[in-house]
Amino acid sequence: MIRKPRQLKDAELLNQIEKLLSKNPKTRFTVTQISRKINVANPPDAIQRSLQKLVGDKKVVKFSEDRYKWEVFTPERAQRSNRKSEDTILYTGTVDMTRSGAAYIIHTESVEDIYVHSKNLKGALHKDQVTVAVTESRSRRRPEGRIVSIEKRALARVIGHIKYFDKFAVVFPENTKIFPEVMVHHDQTLASKDDDRVVVEITEWGKGQNKSIWGKVISILENLTDHEMNMQSILLSNGFDPEFSEEVLSEAASLHGDITDDEIARRRDFRQVFTSTIDPLTAKDFDDALSYRILDNGNIEVGIHIADVTHYLKEDTALDKEAFRRSTSVYLVDRVCPMLPEELSNDLCSLNPHEDKYTFGAVFEFDDKYNIVKEWYGKTIIHSDRRFTYEEAQERIETKEGDFAVEINALNAIALKLRADRYKEGSISFESEEVQFILDENNLPVGMYVRERKDAHMLVEDFMLLANKKVASYVYHKAKPEIPFVYRVHDLPNPDKLADFALFAAELGFKFKMDKPQQIAESFNKLAEASKENQQLKMLEPLAIRTMAKAEYTTNNIGHYGLGFEHYTHFTSPIRRYSDVLVHRTLFKNLENNIVREDKEAMEKKAKHISEMERKANDAERESVKYMQTVYISKFIGQVFEGIISGIIEKGIFVELLESKVEGLVTFDSLGEIYTVPTSRLKAKSRISGDEFSMGQTVKVRITAADPETKRTDMELVRED
Repeated sequence: MIRKPRQLKDAELLNQIEKLLSKNPKTRFTVTQISRKINVANPPDAIQRSLQKLVGDKKVVKFSEDRYKWEVFTPERAQRSNRKSEDTILYTGTVDMTRSGAAYIIHTESVEDIYVHSKNLKGALHKDQVTVAVTESRSRRRPEGRIVSIEKRALARVIGHIKYFDKFAVVFPENTKIFPEVMVHHDQTLASKDDDRVVVEITEWGKGQNKSIWGKVISILENLTDHEMNMQSILLSNGFDPEFSEEVLSEAASLHGDITDDEIARRRDFRQVFTSTIDPLTAKDFDDALSYRILDNGNIEVGIHIADVTHYLKEDTALDKEAFRRSTSVYLVDRVCPMLPEELSNDLCSLNPHEDKYTFGAVFEFDDKYNIVKEWYGKTIIHSDRRFTYEEAQERIETKEGDFAVEINALNAIALKLRADRYKEGSISFESEEVQFILDENNLPVGMYVRERKDAHMLVEDFMLLANKKVASYVYHKAKPEIPFVYRVHDLPNPDKLADFALFAAELGFKFKMDKPQQIAESFNKLAEASKENQQLKMLEPLAIRTMAKAEYTTNNIGHYGLGFEHYTHFTSPIRRYSDVLVHRTLFKNLENNIVREDKEAMEKKAKHISEMERKANDAERESVKYMQTVYISKFIGQVFEGIISGIIEKGIFVELLESKVEGLVTFDSLGEIYTVPTSRLKAKSRISGDEFSMGQTVKVRITAADPETKRTDMELVRED
């Protein structure tokens, strides 16, 4: 009798694949072969994800023709010189170009990045996704490879000056170190003139190394300052368009925000209940509000009301397709590149004070000990009584005075209980420092400071986490088999990175327990507490974050390790995240007794795209911070500052200045010695003098150069006499 293939949960699927490969260590399997051997009904994508995790854990090696074999990865084996071509180990990753023209491939499948010489790039450019084959490296200790294929181009548009020649024109990019020249046929130049600054869209990629790239001019940029050009270039190079198309803008303009009796009748009415928003001072769109009231039975009702974007954003419209393409708003230092046009983000959907607004609510009833005794989800209508800034809400918490102080303090009391419960159940407390800039009238930086998180910030965060957690749990438990849904998941930390981190923490006197996931979470939280009193331990927090997996969107729920939640999603920011739009649609279709299952594979593809765009947005936001920091520190060339060692690479040490948080590189060449850097990159030791540098060490440096174009700051060590 043939046993029917069964659908396994992710953890069990991973376990079955691991058993199969480990019991057959000499056999190379394809995904199809694995599926047949373990007799599962899971789709190929699910098996591929499990294999990628095993590759990342260095239990499995990927070979050419997408074959997998049980074999623990070691750099020595990766660099063995006399392999046959079919035995070449393949990795996928992202290109990180260097100023020399070579590149490093950043990937998750081993601790070390892979060096690729410029002659082996095969035409790949900065941020492209590539497959790289590992080859022997005699001159370097890290793996060295060659690119065998370009999986996905990162660049779609380039800003530069156009120059005309007899048979064609050429757009020379502003940043020649990273972006390529683009050829343009004369009939594709949009009537631009010689030396105009233009935006060119790439239409044809050259094949192989040093082949011509062709494009067409899509806009002419007039009276653009260097600063404006740099900020737009950051957006464009990461795949975000500063402007919306005419079709999208026209569709947005045709929408109206009329509040109708028919629509009100379909919603739960909270307009007579105290409701407020709490947001940053500079916020223009308000996508979440909190309502508060005491019920007749003495219990407390808190409503978490989220802008009902899907009331206006209909599926498969031009507006919806553009929102999905962008997938997220991008927050640069001096501007926002929104996911939705302003008609929606700042007007129709924004929960502006003293206006009736359509919302999607997650409503919770708490008893006198702040335990949840009832929950409800559905469409609501609200009327915000007050728009609080974080500073105004914090003042109510600290002084207990001012309008609506009673309500704000009652909400804060519940938030404190939610937070305490969350940490008790395994949530990790990570509060990375966020740099804020003081800008002049031209949006140029004149100062910097680290934002301080207070109770008002955490109050909002705690209720948003509650809504996200409970919505995910509601859908997960709604029916079996499962309702396909977009979860926000977070995997366990990388064990190798964690082991290196634990050894380094021990050298600083902090014992990090890592036998079980729960012990890891407890150790992280103890570190967060200890770092409040110990500046040296505080430096460990960003290192701890680097050991963690990246959170992502997927239909395969593995839980959220960092938060300690079995079920988690993003429901609370549909104005700026398309993931939340998908969540709203799925939740609405499955309210009450309804059960609607969308195509899981199609939803997973959308989740992957959203995750990818989130990473690009994060890159753009970091680039804008680096750019602004470089502009700022360029005023202080030759001056000496105190900093801490924040990173170590083969080329030198990165130093982060204590006050401004500007990070720069001190090269080992400038020190006149040869340094050895272990794989962990937590220390560097001189082969000559034996001097050591270690992460977190306090040093003094002089600023020697700062180039906003490359966003790089160079420093030299100032030795103590």
